[in-house]
Amino acid sequence: MCGRYATTRSDADLSALFDAANVTAGVSPSWNVAPTDLVPVVRMSRRHGGRVLDTARWGLVPPWAPDLRGGARMINARTETVATSPAFAPSFARRRCLVPADGWYEWVRTGRERQAYFMTPADGSPLAFAGLWSAWGPDSVLTCTVLTTAALGDLARVHDRMPVVLAPEHWAAWLADGDGVAVLGPRQEPPAGIEVRAVRPDVGNVRNNGPELVTPSPEPAESTLF
Repeated sequence: MCGRYATTRSDADLSALFDAANVTAGVSPSWNVAPTDLVPVVRMSRRHGGRVLDTARWGLVPPWAPDLRGGARMINARTETVATSPAFAPSFARRRCLVPADGWYEWVRTGRERQAYFMTPADGSPLAFAGLWSAWGPDSVLTCTVLTTAALGDLARVHDRMPVVLAPEHWAAWLADGDGVAVLGPRQEPPAGIEVRAVRPDVGNVRNNGPELVTPSPEPAESTLF
C-alpha cells in the first residue's frame, strides 16, 4: 500500500514539469502526507483545454457516497480490481490523474521496533504516481486515490505492495481517455533508480513535517532487509 508520502515541489515547478496550467489555490510542501490531506494532482480539464495542476483531497469519494468520511479508507486502489470496483471503475475509465511525489514511506518491524523506510529516486528526480480523481457533493470537492500493484525487486523486501510509478513517456496515455489497462500493462520491473532509505521514526506521527523526515538514518543492526 501507500499510506504516507512526500511531495515538496512548488506549484510553479510542478506546472513546468508536467506542462500543466496551475489552477490550484496552492498546496504547502509536505514531507508527511497523510490520508485526507490536500495534495497536488495533474489531470485533464476540458474547461482549460489541457492539463491542469489542481488540488485534491487524498482518499477518493465516489459521487454517490453519503459524505466524505469514507475517503480515508480509499487512499489506494488495487490495479488487480480497479477496473471492476464500483467505487473506482468510473474514475478509472475517464478520470485519471498523476499524483506528483518525492517518494513514499513504508514500515518494517525489526525486533520490537518498527523501522521506517523512504523509497525515493536516488538522483532526486520527481515521481508521478498513477492516480484517479472524482468530484463529490454540490461543491464538487475534488478527491483522489493512488493505484498500487505488487512490489517488485528490493521494494518487495519492505512491503508487498507499491504505488504504480509512471515514467514520463506514459503520462499522456494515462491522462487520455484510452484503455487504462493497456497503459498499466504487465509490470515485471521495479521503477528504475529507486533508493530504499532508512529514515527516523518521527514520520510515524502526522504532526511531524519537515525535511529531516527524509534524512537517511542508520540501518538497525538487527535488520536483515539488505
